[in-house]
Amino acid sequence: MLEFLRAYKNYDPAAKSYMEIFFLYPGPRAVFIHRIAHFLYSIRMYFLARLIADISRTITGIEIHPGAKLGKRLVIDHGVGCVIGETAEVGDDCILFHGVTLGGLKFDPVKRHPTVGNRVLIGAGAKVLGPITVHDDARIGANAVVFKDVPARATIVAPQSIEKLR
Repeated sequence: MLEFLRAYKNYDPAAKSYMEIFFLYPGPRAVFIHRIAHFLYSIRMYFLARLIADISRTITGIEIHPGAKLGKRLVIDHGVGCVIGETAEVGDDCILFHGVTLGGLKFDPVKRHPTVGNRVLIGAGAKVLGPITVHDDARIGANAVVFKDVPARATIVAPQSIEKLR
């Protein structure tokens, strides 16, 4: 737990104490509660797992399906509006900003959500969709929509609209 809180403290200069992070930041709360829901899901207590996940979503504004696999030291900054689907996998030391979706493109009972490698940063509002892989150390910019694999150390950004200057 301390390692997890330390990741937030190292990341966020506004964080003044571990107690503040634990009690007042929605990201750590959502991930902590997800660990409980994920355990229950893994032992096939699906209803209880989904109930706990729903309570967490109500409290934090972050929706993480109990089937999702989350790595160590995941930082969800601000977090409101984040959605992480059932078959999503997120590696260690990743940062997700508010409004990020790790979503599916199909409703078939197969792997349908992204696999995110280690040390990946996904910017606010980005949508990463389908059973794709975002490889280690990649960066996805704010509001990007990604539905193809992202190579290691790549940076993906949303198209910019450029208005003609007069």
